[in-house]
Amino acid sequence: MNLIFLPGASGSVEFWQAVMQALPNYLQKSVLAYPSFGGYPDHAEVQSFEDLQAHVLKHIQQPSVVVAQSMGGIFAVQAALQKPDLIQVLVLVATSGGIDLSQFDVADWREDYQLSFTVPDWFVAHRSDLSEQLKHIQCPVLLLWGDSDPISPITVGQYLQQKMSNAELVVLENGQHDLASVHADQVSTLILDFIEKIK
Repeated sequence: MNLIFLPGASGSVEFWQAVMQALPNYLQKSVLAYPSFGGYPDHAEVQSFEDLQAHVLKHIQQPSVVVAQSMGGIFAVQAALQKPDLIQVLVLVATSGGIDLSQFDVADWREDYQLSFTVPDWFVAHRSDLSEQLKHIQCPVLLLWGDSDPISPITVGQYLQQKMSNAELVVLENGQHDLASVHADQVSTLILDFIEKIK
């Protein structure tokens, strides 16, 4: 089984390393770097959010489990919508999933984020709302949330679970926005159990 890991807004491929290492070797695992993020060079074809999305989707060429952190969830959801024949499972971790977060009590990450990371302005400015399309996602979806995450609180995970017909929500105690790296062993076990269950 092929697993593709998508970073969050920092573009850090290191974020997923602990989870990938904790998963068994018989799984094919790769993490996708974003051009212009996380120290990776610019790419002439990636000049907008839509370009980056196309870049990510172009790399999904075989049946895959897509595991996404935070803003990477937008690309994962689009992959499930645009390439349903290739997406076997979605794992969304503390993500917006491309929904309008204004209805939720969330901390605005953008200002601190721009101070901490050097990324294109178009990424930070992007807003999308895929709420009405989520019902079309048919593959199994594992939603992993922390109970102490001000950026993507549990209510966001609950909303996504309601919108998707085949979604399971698991809440990690003391989990914050970086729960996938801090609780890597627990997260890897949850991912493995989920994909083994739906084989």
